[in-house]
Amino acid sequence: MFKPLSMQHVSLWVLNADAPQASLLLATYGIFTPEKSLAWERDLPDTPGDRYAEVFAEANARLNKILEHFGPMPPADLEAGYEESVAPPVLPDAPTLDELQAWDDWLGELWAVASRCEEDKRRLAEAMEHNAGLLKSLEHFRALDVDLAWLARPKRFLQTRVGTVPEANIARLTEALELSGFMLEVFDVEEGRAYAVAIGPVGKDAAIRGALDAAGWQEMTLAPELLAHPGEARQSLEQAAVELRRQLQRCEMRHQDTLGNVDARLREVRKGMALAEPYARISAETLRARGGLALITGWIPQREVERMRQALDARLADRYVLQLRPPLKSELDSVPSAVRYPDWLGPFSDLVRNYGIPRYGEFDPTWLFAISFVLMFGMMFGDIGQGLVIAAGGLLLRGRAKRFRSLFVGAGLSATAFGFAYGSIFGFETVIEPLWVSPLHDPVRMLLAAVWWGVGFITVTQLLTIYNRLAAGMVSRALFDAGGVAGLFLYLGAAAGVYGLATVGEFGAIAAMFSGAGLAAILAWNWLENRGGLAERLLTVVIETFESVIGFFSNTLSFMRVAAFSINHVALALAVFTIADSLGTTGRWITLVVGNIIILGLEGAIVAIQVLRLEYYEGFSRFYSGSGRAFQPLVLRKQHHLKT
Repeated sequence: MFKPLSMQHVSLWVLNADAPQASLLLATYGIFTPEKSLAWERDLPDTPGDRYAEVFAEANARLNKILEHFGPMPPADLEAGYEESVAPPVLPDAPTLDELQAWDDWLGELWAVASRCEEDKRRLAEAMEHNAGLLKSLEHFRALDVDLAWLARPKRFLQTRVGTVPEANIARLTEALELSGFMLEVFDVEEGRAYAVAIGPVGKDAAIRGALDAAGWQEMTLAPELLAHPGEARQSLEQAAVELRRQLQRCEMRHQDTLGNVDARLREVRKGMALAEPYARISAETLRARGGLALITGWIPQREVERMRQALDARLADRYVLQLRPPLKSELDSVPSAVRYPDWLGPFSDLVRNYGIPRYGEFDPTWLFAISFVLMFGMMFGDIGQGLVIAAGGLLLRGRAKRFRSLFVGAGLSATAFGFAYGSIFGFETVIEPLWVSPLHDPVRMLLAAVWWGVGFITVTQLLTIYNRLAAGMVSRALFDAGGVAGLFLYLGAAAGVYGLATVGEFGAIAAMFSGAGLAAILAWNWLENRGGLAERLLTVVIETFESVIGFFSNTLSFMRVAAFSINHVALALAVFTIADSLGTTGRWITLVVGNIIILGLEGAIVAIQVLRLEYYEGFSRFYSGSGRAFQPLVLRKQHHLKT
C-alpha cells in the first residue's frame, strides 16, 4: 500500500523445446517481467531464440503497416492480465519458427500488394489536388475571352505579360506603363490583388521593369494545362477530375477486394503473432541455453509465486526447475517496482509518476499525496458553492477525462468543507457564520496556521526520508545527515524554540538542547564526509550546514502561500462584489455569475499548480527519488489492431 510489492528473482530452468510454451504460459498470467542475467552468459553461451525474435520483429512491423493500410479490425481474441483466475487456461501451442517464417513471407507479399495500392492512391490524390488547384487558378481568367496559349507564347511585335499587382497600385502602374506604350487590362480582383495583362511593344523590358517592381508586380507562369481558351481549359480539367475520381474508386475497390480475400488469413496470422510475441520477447531479453537446457530469468511479485508455480505444474509437470530468491542489495536500483492502486487513486498516481516512479523498497507517496493535495486545495480555495461546482463537474466527466473524476470530486468536497470553516458561499460571507475564521478578517491567524501546517508537512517528509534511507541500508546517513534524525531534531527544536520566543519570550532549554544536538550531529557528519585541507574542509562544512538550516527555514515559509491564496481567494470575490454593487440588479447578478466562473477557472487552475509546486518541491524533493523502474510484465495482449 505504501511501497512497491515485494519482489522475488526468478530463475526458471526448462527444456529448450519447452521454452516457447513456458513463455506463453508466463504471459498468460501477466505476473512476470523478464530481465537479462549477465551471471549466466559464460555458462550458458547459446541464445536459441535469436532467429525467432528477429523473424517476429520483421513480421510484426509488416503486420502493423498492413493494419494501418487496411484500417481498424477487431482485435485477436486473446488477452491475459494481472487478475486472471488461478485455474490454468487452455492455450494452443506457441507458433514454431517455420510457422512464423511462413507468416512473415506472406505478410511481405501482402504488403507489396498493399503498398502498390497505397502508392497509387497517393499519386491519384496528388493529381486530384493539382487538378483542383488548376481549376481554382483558371477562375481568375473566366472574364478573358482569349486563348491563354496566345498570351503565353512569344510574339514578333507585341509582348504580353500576365501577373498580379496590389489593387491600390493599379492607377499608378497604368500611368507609368502608358509612358512606354503599354496598356494594363485588369480581369479579376481577389483579396486585395488584381490579376492583369500588360500589353505593349517588344524591346521595352528595361523601360517597364522599374515601374513593375515599384508597383509590386508578380509575374504569373501559366501551367501547360491552362494553355487554351478558358472555357476549353475548364472543360478539359473537369473531364480530368472525373477520370481521376474513377481511377481512385477502382483503386479503392481493389483495396476492398484484397482485404476481403485475405481477411480470414489475416485474422489467423494476427492471432498467431499474439501467441508468438511472448517467446520473441523472452528470446530478445533473457533466454540463455546450453545443449537442451534453457534458462529464463526475471522478477515476480512475492504474492504471485504460488500462482506461477501452480500454473507451471499444470502445464509442464516435472519438466522445470524454479529457483527464487529476494533481491540482492546490489540489485535494488534495478528491481522493477510493482504498484497497485484502487481506481479512484488513478489520477493522483499519474501526478506522482509525473515526478517519477518509486524505487524498489522506497516509500510510495501516492496515498500521502492524494490526502495532502486535496487538503491543501481546500485550504486555498475554500468556498461552499464553488467547491460543490467543482465536485459536480467531476461527476459529469466522461470518456478519458472520467479518470480524473476522483481528483475533481475530492478537491471540490475539500473546498466545500473549508468553505464552511471560512463561512463563504460563492463569495458571500454574510449567509452563514464561519465555523473557524474568515481569512480576510484574521490574516495573521491564517498565516500562522499555514506555517504550522508546513511544519507538520516537513516533519512527515523528514520521517519518510529517514525511512527510505534505512530501507536502502544507509543507516549513518539516516541518523546524522541533515535529512535524517539529526536534521529532524534541529528542525523540531528550532520550531519549538521560535514558538516559545513568540509566546513566552524565551527559546526554552529543551528546544535548545534538541536543536543544538541536531546541529552538532550535522556538523560532525559533514566534517567526516568531506575531505581536503583544513580551511577548505571547514568552509565546506559551514556552508553545507548553513544551507541545510536555511533550507528548513525557506521550505517552511513556502507554506505561507497556503494562507496567501486563501486570503487572495476572498479578496478576488470581494473585488467582484465591489464591481457588481456599482451596477443595477441585472448587471449585478450577471457580474456575480461571470466573476465566479472566472474565479473557478482561473484561480482554480492557479491554486492547483501551487499545490503541485508545494508537493513536488517542498515534499517529494526531500524524500522521494522517483528513480524506480516500472514493473512491465510479459502479457498476452489483445494486440495488432489499430488504436482509434
